Amino acid sequence: MNKRVPFVTFRTRVRDETVEGPNPYRWENKTTEDYFSGKRTILFSLPGAFTPTCSTQQLPDFEKLYDEFVKHGFESVYCLSVNDAFVMNAWGKALGLKKVKLIADGSGEFTRKMGMLVAKDNLGFGLRSWRYAALIDDGVVEQWFVEDGLSDNCETDPYGVSSPQNILATLKWLGAP
Repeated sequence: MNKRVPFVTFRTRVRDETVEGPNPYRWENKTTEDYFSGKRTILFSLPGAFTPTCSTQQLPDFEKLYDEFVKHGFESVYCLSVNDAFVMNAWGKALGLKKVKLIADGSGEFTRKMGMLVAKDNLGFGLRSWRYAALIDDGVVEQWFVEDGLSDNCETDPYGVSSPQNILATLKWLGAP
């Protein structure tokens, strides 16, 4: 384990009341250090915003169980997808997210450097993230939860290993605080 998350700069859109007009957002760069340095976090990644399993199970369940992760010493839970900031912001708004934070990996650079970038051309998606989760302490991956079958154009969409329920069960089994 003990793999350091790669250094990447993400292009984000941040609400800014000083911006006039119907779209009061500005661009802001955030790095992996901003997200992961100096704290314990959970990162989970999925194939795409607004897709069925991601929108009806995985992200909503992480949102519901967020406080359980805080009890185990995690300060933040991040959901990452190879989608742009506009899509990720709209998805978060559509789901009414309050606790889980979204990270847009628009170019897939972070996902590629994590070894999780796969082709999903068979679904018309192009390059996307494989479904996984990671427990991260000060930028270092402590534990991986990677779905079986990591491959390009996989015919199935496995989900279970990276579920928040499985992560919580593992934390309890390990006797985490």
